[in-house]
Amino acid sequence: MIYLKSKVSIFASWNIALPVWIALSKYIVSEKFLFMLNNGGCPKTALSIKDALEAIEGRWKLLILFSLSEENKRFKQISREVTGITDKTLSKELKNLETNLLIKRTAFDTFPPTVEYSITEHGRSLEKVMDELHLWGLSHRKKIFD
Repeated sequence: MIYLKSKVSIFASWNIALPVWIALSKYIVSEKFLFMLNNGGCPKTALSIKDALEAIEGRWKLLILFSLSEENKRFKQISREVTGITDKTLSKELKNLETNLLIKRTAFDTFPPTVEYSITEHGRSLEKVMDELHLWGLSHRKKIFD
């Protein structure tokens, strides 16, 4: 880690407004970040982080994935477990998760029609992220409420 010393040379080509420049200069940044700024490029990691955040953005997606992590469930089962979500929002979020290949929707040829949702292997790959988010949430709660 190195401190931003030559602020003018780094930000001159970016034409960054003075308040942003001052705010950024207060933080310690990595050499990789400085390399990115000096060479005018965006690191591949920023794009991959953006993609990941778009796939799991919002209030409900991780809670839905968590609900499906134990077993396959029908719509109403998920709705009961994810407290506070409306059916309209749940439907929209399930479609989005399916589009991102994080869950699978299986329709059975029964009367009345039965639909079941399950988490995919790609969705299970978020398990470590959810575990870390859980641990951070516990720590954050303790810090805020103690």
